[in-house]
Amino acid sequence: MDWRNHITVDPEICHGKACIAGTRVLVSTVLDNLASGLTPEEIIRSYPTVSGDAVRAAILYAAALASERVVSLPP
Repeated sequence: MDWRNHITVDPEICHGKACIAGTRVLVSTVLDNLASGLTPEEIIRSYPTVSGDAVRAAILYAAALASERVVSLPP
C-alpha cells in the first residue's frame, strides 16, 4: 500500500497538517487514538469518513517519519 494515496497535506485544510484524504481528520488524531488503545474498528466507528486502509496508511506514514528521512508530500 502506498500511504500517499490516503494522506494529504494542503495549507488550506487543517493549517497544512497531514490529514486523511478527503476529510479533516488529522493523521495525528488517528495515531493518538491507536496509541490510546483504540482498535482500527473503533476509530472507523468514531470517524465514519476514515477507512481501514486510511488507518493503515496513517501507521505507514508514521513509520516513514520515524525512519528519520525526509518525506515530501505534494499539496
